Amino acid sequence: MSTTVLWISVLAACVLGFVTKYLGHLVPESLVDGRRRSRVIGLLPVALLAGLVVTQTVGGDDGLVLDARLAAVALAMVLLWLRANFVVVVFAAAALAAGLRALGWG
Repeated sequence: MSTTVLWISVLAACVLGFVTKYLGHLVPESLVDGRRRSRVIGLLPVALLAGLVVTQTVGGDDGLVLDARLAAVALAMVLLWLRANFVVVVFAAAALAAGLRALGWG
């Protein structure tokens, strides 16, 4: 892929993101009113983020990959469940992944 094509793709993605956000502000309030709709709209980012985390954790070129990332995410989940500080969670998960990779569990 040439540099020009890459930059055009990046700029197009930026414009598309801006337009999407702008159109979201133009949606009439009557379309997002109501308890059920508000709840669903509030939970959509959580579902999308969860899907992204799972994809990045166990996704690979040839299928599922079980490596140090999965152990690090599991540790992060436990620490968050125990209400640990977020910075502690990030550093502990990174340290575990680095340690496991240093031991050869790629």
